[in-house]
Amino acid sequence: QVQLVESGGGLVQAGGSSRLSCAASGRTFSRYAMGWFRQAPGKEREFVAGISRNGRITNYGDSVKGRFTISRDNAKNAVSLQMNSLKPEDTAVYYCAADLGATSLYLVVTTIREYDTWGQGTQVTVSS
Repeated sequence: QVQLVESGGGLVQAGGSSRLSCAASGRTFSRYAMGWFRQAPGKEREFVAGISRNGRITNYGDSVKGRFTISRDNAKNAVSLQMNSLKPEDTAVYYCAADLGATSLYLVVTTIREYDTWGQGTQVTVSS
């Protein structure tokens, strides 16, 4: 069973930066496609960023393209989300997720239903 634990986040001023990290348990981290999602109050959970098993392919939600960067370190069982030029509308709970069934090294998963395992979430609040 894989467990994901997010860290980082907190209160950030608009225009600032923050970095989220997600640590995964287990020894097969490189087999998982990973992603970040977020959910603001009263809104549905939305895709933020995804990364393939080998880290070579990434994909981003339209609202964060050019501002956020996802990366992973398979040796450390970790995935990160660097967030720059933060806006108040980025305020949300951010979730790390793993797709345990990703068969391709190059596949980026963007749909919620494909993800099997979720972290507990970490709050990011961007003040104007």
